[in-house]
Amino acid sequence: MKKYLFCFLSLWVSLGAQADWQLKGDDSSVNFISIKKSAIAEVHLFKQLSGSINNNGEVKVSIDLASVDTNIAIRNERMKSLLFDVNKFATANILAKVDSGKLKAMKKGGFYQDDVDIVLSLHGIEKKITTLINVVKLADGSIRVSSVHPVIITAQDFGLSEGVEALRVVANLSVISTAVPVTFNMVFAETD
Repeated sequence: MKKYLFCFLSLWVSLGAQADWQLKGDDSSVNFISIKKSAIAEVHLFKQLSGSINNNGEVKVSIDLASVDTNIAIRNERMKSLLFDVNKFATANILAKVDSGKLKAMKKGGFYQDDVDIVLSLHGIEKKITTLINVVKLADGSIRVSSVHPVIITAQDFGLSEGVEALRVVANLSVISTAVPVTFNMVFAETD
């Protein structure tokens, strides 16, 4: 599912001058949508995110796959064990390099869009993804980075097809989509 999901995700902000930035987990989100029976869509999220951007513009974000929240406890457990295999692959990781010059030039309330290349590592497989992001400098000086369009994560690209099939069988469903749209909304705060 998503780098990714869950994406998404997220980290593609242009950052600040000589400061490091830390992801504010409580203000950030990575969401993905599953589709079953060809017509039923449900929104899910990951509750635990961490990450940073250093003064060279190197972005690192980690998604705790065991924090998946589908609003149904048994489905959470099945995703952890059958799909993500969190005992072996605990996190999805995102690496990116952003242009700190754009961020340095931003004033509070400033906004821009940019295409960013990220490397998503999920289920032991790395894949490069290009996505368009919105970057906004908030009133408190933090940076909000969000997806302009959903990022589509395909199960087969990350070795998750068997996990999707296992979920389909255990839930007695006719079909579960193997392509998942992921969105992200991340806030990074400057550290002292």
